[in-house]
Amino acid sequence: MQQDYPYALIQFYATAPYACSYLSDRSARSQVATPGHLIDPQVYSELVRRGFRRSGVFTYRPYCDHCRACVPVRIVASGFHPSRSQRRAWKQHAGLRASEHALEFREEHYLLYQRYQAARHCGGGMDLDNREQYSHFLLQSHVDTRLVEFRDGDNLRMVSIIDRLADGLSSVYTFYEPDLPRGALGTYGILWQIEACRRLDLAHVYLGYWIAQSPKMAYKSRFAALEILQEGEWRPFRADV
Repeated sequence: MQQDYPYALIQFYATAPYACSYLSDRSARSQVATPGHLIDPQVYSELVRRGFRRSGVFTYRPYCDHCRACVPVRIVASGFHPSRSQRRAWKQHAGLRASEHALEFREEHYLLYQRYQAARHCGGGMDLDNREQYSHFLLQSHVDTRLVEFRDGDNLRMVSIIDRLADGLSSVYTFYEPDLPRGALGTYGILWQIEACRRLDLAHVYLGYWIAQSPKMAYKSRFAALEILQEGEWRPFRADV
């Protein structure tokens, strides 16, 4: 990393091995950037371009000993064209009203988060998050973070936590009403972020990591104009990476 202030003050350490959240037969390690209070929006933008992301104030990237399955991915907003199913998702949820709110705890958000975790990620650990764990995960940030609500009238349907970077938006986490008769809310959320990038004249939507062996990650590869970070360079995505 460029050794100019404040980058020269950032240090990196590797965690001890822990159970991988995505591939059950593997252990994982992370490389963590510290100290957290020096990772401001400028520094964080550079770190994300180098494959990092964050969970609360914890900024990390995969650093596993014998595995390179986690691949950073981003969408080039100007080159994106939706597929037929993505156009259908956009039309299905076009009536949702998006509004930005302060990054603070709201019981309504937490209850939606619980319903989403119980329905979509039961047994994954996050379905047991209490209010404090939820807040540490999504409501703590040292960077430029936006909380966006999506409502159908007065009914809360989806919440997206999004970081604004120098060159794009980083999708931190999205959770939504799991029991609606019409699906594709998650797809709509990413399409909304692509459109937000275009409105803000930003280049990329960073989606975190794609793992070929993980069905939960398959949706990311369905977006056109996808790039991967490989050997330190962003390159067009190929399914056989």
